[in-house]
Amino acid sequence: MFIPAAQSAYRTLRKTQPRVRLNLLFKNGYSSKVEYKPIRSVLVANRGEIAIRVFRACTELGIKSVAVYSEQDKMHMHRQKADESYMVGKGLPPVEAYLNIPEVIRVCKENDVDAVHPGYGFLSERSDFAQAVIDAGLRFIGPSPDVVQKMGDKVAARVAAIEAGVPIVPGTDGPVTSKEEALEFCKKHGLPVIFKAAYGGGGRGMRVVRKMEDVEESFQRASSEAKAAFGNGAMFIEKFIERPRHIEVQLLGDKAGNVVHLYERDCSVQRRHQKVVEIAPAPRLPIEIRDKMTEAAVRLACHVGYENAGTVEFLCDESGNFYFIEVNARLQVEHTVTEEITGIDLVQSQIRIAEGMTLPELGYTQDKIQPRGYAIQCRVTTEDPANDFQPNTGRLEVFRSGEGMGIRLDSASAYAGAIISPYYDSLLVKVISHASDLQSSASKMNRALREFRIRGVKTNIPFLLNVLENQKFLHGVLDTYFIDEHPQLFKFKPSLNRAQKLLNYMGEVLVNGPQTPLATTLKPAMVSPHVPEVPLVTEPPKGLREILVCGGPEAFAKEVRNRKELLLMDTTFRDAHQSLLATRIRSHDLLKISPFVAHKFNNLYSLENWGGATFDVALRFLHECPWERLEEMRKRIPNIPFQMLLRGANAVGYTSYPDNVVYKFCELAVQTGMDIFRVFDSLNYLPNLILGMEAAGKAGGVVEAAISYTGDVSDPKRTKYDLKYYTNLADELVKAGTHVLCIKDMAGLLKPEAAKLLITAIRDKHPDIPIHIHTHDTSGAGVASMLACANAGADVVDVAVDSMSGMTSQPSMGAMVASLQGTPLDTNLDLRTVSEYSAYWEQTRTLYAPFECTTTMRSGNADVYLNEIPGGQYTNLQFQAFSLGLGDFFEDVKKAYREANLLLGDIIKVTPSSKVVGDLAQFMVQNNLTADQVLERAEELSFPKSVVEYLQGSIGIPHGGFPEPLRSRVLKDMPRIEGRPGAELKDLDFGKLKKELKESHSCITDRDVMSAALYPQVTNDFLHFRDTYGPVDKLDTRIFLTGPKVGEEFDVPLERGKTLSVKALAVSADLKPNGIREVFFELNGQLRAVHILDKEAIKEIHVHPKANKSNKSEVGAPMPGTVIDIRVQVGDKVEKGQPLVVLSAMKMEMVVQSPLAGVVKKLEIANGTKLEGEDLIMIIE
Repeated sequence: MFIPAAQSAYRTLRKTQPRVRLNLLFKNGYSSKVEYKPIRSVLVANRGEIAIRVFRACTELGIKSVAVYSEQDKMHMHRQKADESYMVGKGLPPVEAYLNIPEVIRVCKENDVDAVHPGYGFLSERSDFAQAVIDAGLRFIGPSPDVVQKMGDKVAARVAAIEAGVPIVPGTDGPVTSKEEALEFCKKHGLPVIFKAAYGGGGRGMRVVRKMEDVEESFQRASSEAKAAFGNGAMFIEKFIERPRHIEVQLLGDKAGNVVHLYERDCSVQRRHQKVVEIAPAPRLPIEIRDKMTEAAVRLACHVGYENAGTVEFLCDESGNFYFIEVNARLQVEHTVTEEITGIDLVQSQIRIAEGMTLPELGYTQDKIQPRGYAIQCRVTTEDPANDFQPNTGRLEVFRSGEGMGIRLDSASAYAGAIISPYYDSLLVKVISHASDLQSSASKMNRALREFRIRGVKTNIPFLLNVLENQKFLHGVLDTYFIDEHPQLFKFKPSLNRAQKLLNYMGEVLVNGPQTPLATTLKPAMVSPHVPEVPLVTEPPKGLREILVCGGPEAFAKEVRNRKELLLMDTTFRDAHQSLLATRIRSHDLLKISPFVAHKFNNLYSLENWGGATFDVALRFLHECPWERLEEMRKRIPNIPFQMLLRGANAVGYTSYPDNVVYKFCELAVQTGMDIFRVFDSLNYLPNLILGMEAAGKAGGVVEAAISYTGDVSDPKRTKYDLKYYTNLADELVKAGTHVLCIKDMAGLLKPEAAKLLITAIRDKHPDIPIHIHTHDTSGAGVASMLACANAGADVVDVAVDSMSGMTSQPSMGAMVASLQGTPLDTNLDLRTVSEYSAYWEQTRTLYAPFECTTTMRSGNADVYLNEIPGGQYTNLQFQAFSLGLGDFFEDVKKAYREANLLLGDIIKVTPSSKVVGDLAQFMVQNNLTADQVLERAEELSFPKSVVEYLQGSIGIPHGGFPEPLRSRVLKDMPRIEGRPGAELKDLDFGKLKKELKESHSCITDRDVMSAALYPQVTNDFLHFRDTYGPVDKLDTRIFLTGPKVGEEFDVPLERGKTLSVKALAVSADLKPNGIREVFFELNGQLRAVHILDKEAIKEIHVHPKANKSNKSEVGAPMPGTVIDIRVQVGDKVEKGQPLVVLSAMKMEMVVQSPLAGVVKKLEIANGTKLEGEDLIMIIE
């Protein structure tokens, strides 16, 4: 290389001497007689990172750089990096624009260009282009046209190799242009063979064929790809060498006939015959093999009179034999690793050689070229490795690169806001590492890739990281089967991308409104609830859970029964907000107060925080995982037993499930942190109840069997559910092994006198069993009833903190605590602590104003003794009535509820049986039907689905049997279920379900599988939402519900030590043609923009429909691209795996296969249709 003084002299020479003839003779025998003619301007007939690479070399040499670009590339970075840039190929397809030789020559002639650099790809190996450049009086920075033609023609290259004594692989004598010729060669020479593009490289148009039946299809696809990439579809065929290493030797030749090698590169890590990772020098290559290979490469170059930069490629087998593949008569993508280990700038060398300088003048004699250390190049591409490396296009929402010592980056449009086009190669950035040994170089590369943050498109970085951590790779044990034989390379830990997903969510809310249905028009309050402080550095005091963990359920139950004080269960975390706020309290607000509860309420019997409607609502409306909620609460509250509501054989669903689902659910719940299972059945149907008890008990939980209460045991006229009914049920449950017995008064019907009678009767019969009472305060008599229960011998009663109590919720915690102070039943809770707790929830409740029950319900109402509507259903029913336009008729709905209950046989009413009654009531009001009319017209009415299924027996058998003649009239000849509904159901195949979920979603856990077993569609929708929008549970509640205000700054804590700082900046007033609206944020001080489809605006705009990922009948585009072949029509029968459509993108063709067998119902495409990823292609029934 030049020293500074020599370089200065060189620059002066360039400027002052337009043409100099140098006649120098060097002692080492290198020739140096050549004409020197300086170059003042260079046009690069290419795009992307290679164009920028050449521009940089030109700038360093004081040469003007000129770019050309297609219409599609007018915003591309390479045109901005050049001193001048000019459009070519206006109106032509994207690739053809760069293949337009006359236009490139025109630009050169019109703008005083001296020389043309072809880069790689496009025209770089077209001899007619090199000749056209020379004919125009310009210089071609590359080999002579004759050499380009000879080396680009793989047959001629083989002949030259034979003449030079370089070993070759058997193959065709000339280019093959038809599938018939290909088939003939294969039949003659046998398989396997490899098809290669005769007039280009880079893996385009390359196929390995191992089966005779695949020859024709593979030839057509390869030829079509080659034609699209290089303008000629002719193919070369040769025998395929098994398990080879792909080694290439870098050469430099000058105009005086001197040739040197710059050592070799190992390019064996390939996918689809395209290099992914390159290493220089080749590790574990014996020196004697290297010397033979480099000598053969130099010999071939000398034989053909090669000048400028080029590469000779070889296959090297396990025995050390090597075979000539081809010559790449151009610069290659991976030239960078050679530059790093030799210190030689290949692009500057190309330009200098084109000017007429010789290798000795440049200081490049073979003895002076020595490799130093190891260099690795990784090609970071916009391809999805988890989806067969399909090209991914779109907008780079975020781009942050890895840098540092030993790292080099060669890129083009790698910046936030850049558009990744579907028209060109998917290469985004080349990352090159250099260190003293292979392992150190790999370590630097690994670190650099992990520093990258790329959002908006998928990349192959996860795959590259797996390669870099593979032990065979790190020890240089490589061949071209490396990727194929290491399936673990495709096991990725997906990027969380939480920040960008959350910005997309907030953008979605700002543009399209709330992403969870709001029950009213009220807005969340602008408050940040005060969380009482607790000493987090100390462990919370011990509670009853310690006894449960150490001694098991029996010891726990015994301790509860031995306690003198009245124990309380706090329902604030579940039933209270189910009753008052439509179950909408989010984990975000529950977890904030959890440490306070752990430290201040350690003597609670339990904390009810899971199960029931919370499971469904968490997934469906709050877009959060109920399992994660339970797990995180357990971390914060390790000392208080957790209690959940288990609907017997219905688990936490609304229907019957196979028995193994219920058992597995309980097992997983205990593993995640659940302790006590309140097991009930909506009809008190013992077979369902006992199944739930057995499942909870087998899982290791405390079984709290619950008797659902209705009627009035203190009223002698109410005979269906009398005292004997309840005591008999209690006998059965105790006999079945319950640890605790619960009276579940879901509507708040248990009056004080009835409470005294019922609890006394049960206590007399079962003096050792703990009794737990649950009620609702709808009538306002809840505290009185719970005090009566306590005095009659109950051990535990349910309460809610004061600000979340009353009305359809539970009785007030503060009222119970105060009422028992100084008595033998004193709860030992501090009223001031209860007040602090209540203050938090009083403020937090205002965040949920859209779901506030007081919008429609101002106080409790004793008419519950008439209609018997459960507290949890009361407010939901009221909201439903308003949403159905029956708000003014809610009194009628309540009356109809009573009539519907009697029509159905006066049943126990709790989810799901209460839903049956509620659906029938609203049906009656909507259709203006009386009970008599329903009975009379039962055979002709279309009843709600829940009513029909109840009468069929799908949730069990009610006490006293089904109502007749209503049942017979409604069902007619419909099937009926006899006995326990789930008894006949086959066990669910969890493995199969998990496999199905993994086909559509990443990172599926056993919890997700369990959720899907209970709520298939709801879980599927949740998983899609989570994949799209990330952990929305981390957002403050107001922002989650209605989005941030423009200009608002706020923090989003993701996890310990990781907090996002966000500012909402603006929502674009302008709508893009495709219906997109841009929303701007500032994230951690950096500008971020997200593109959101305006769902209201697109009603006026035609936008290609998207395939619904959750519907397998809808076939979507697996990648952006252009439709080039449609192989089916509407009405055609198709089989699973049958080719449907061929797409082309990034010079790669892909066959879209049918995901199922069926009939093509609708086609949404035509030939030439340009598709985005996931655009709907067709519908198959």
